[in-house]
Amino acid sequence: MIKIENKFFFILALLMALVVAISNYLVQFPVNYFGFQDLLTYGAFSYPVAFLITDLSNRRYGKNTAKKIVYLGFTLGVFLTFYFSTNYSDLISIRIAIGSGIAFLTAQLIDVNIFDKLRNKIWFTAPLVSSLIGSTIDTFLFFSISFYGTGINWVTLSFGDLFVKIFVALVMLIPFRLLLSHIQENSTIKERISV
Repeated sequence: MIKIENKFFFILALLMALVVAISNYLVQFPVNYFGFQDLLTYGAFSYPVAFLITDLSNRRYGKNTAKKIVYLGFTLGVFLTFYFSTNYSDLISIRIAIGSGIAFLTAQLIDVNIFDKLRNKIWFTAPLVSSLIGSTIDTFLFFSISFYGTGINWVTLSFGDLFVKIFVALVMLIPFRLLLSHIQENSTIKERISV
């Protein structure tokens, strides 16, 4: 059973790293439809999945192990970002990687702590509140670090991204709820086996 638990831990960390790397790549591209090019980037659609992973980790393993998944996902995600999507001759690309790392780590650790404090409330309270607060902090930290003083309208982009992140956070409640019974079931099986 320990091997299965370790495997699930590393799967969550790897998924976290992939979400970070993909989001860091996609944030460079505005949505050029319906006049959204000044309001929204594609990264807003993928990044909220990181909060789903964090919240599932927290529900499954608890606060301390969820933090380990965040740190491991952060390390791998930043490495992948620097390796695959950072143009070292472009200052904005470097700032995106740095801004992403700082914003991700700050927001995810805040998410873990808020989720942990609310974990005994109604099932949707902890993931919703922690994701909304984490997304808000992440968005404004990321956009200000990455684009402040560049001529890019980062305030407008951050509000557009935040709106989509809030919408996606609401949608992520569906897979959270569906996976919640599986996670609790696995925890119950683990407790039965260890008794």
